[in-house]
Amino acid sequence: MAQPDSRGALQDRRPPAEDPADLPVGELIKRATEQTSRLVREELHLAQLEMQEKAKHAGVGVGLFSAAGVIALFGVATLIATAVLALATALDAWLAALIVAVVLLAAAGVMALAGKRQVAEATPPVPEQAIDSVHEDIDEIKARSHR
Repeated sequence: MAQPDSRGALQDRRPPAEDPADLPVGELIKRATEQTSRLVREELHLAQLEMQEKAKHAGVGVGLFSAAGVIALFGVATLIATAVLALATALDAWLAALIVAVVLLAAAGVMALAGKRQVAEATPPVPEQAIDSVHEDIDEIKARSHR
């Protein structure tokens, strides 16, 4: 077992190992297999701990982003109310609210149409350029093989 010495450095307190040159090949293979298995298990455990830590940070980050989104939504709602109140100084309150609502709905409609266009460009979810390139490669190989 490893124990700290007077300087705090870890020292191995196990009896000295036998000289590997004196061991039979079967024993060396057995030890190598055991050490490899232990190393892989320890590396996997380390990776698992690292991923758990990263997932924890990601979860906290997502929570903070969500809270920021909710607060930003309240901020936008307050700005909209401010726009209605500002228009209400020159118009009736109901007309000011109606004008702001129409502007907001028009903006939402424009964004929805732009989003629909973007989604249409993404469908079907197939790598069309890569498929065309593979077909061209196949055609080229076929053409060269017939020479």
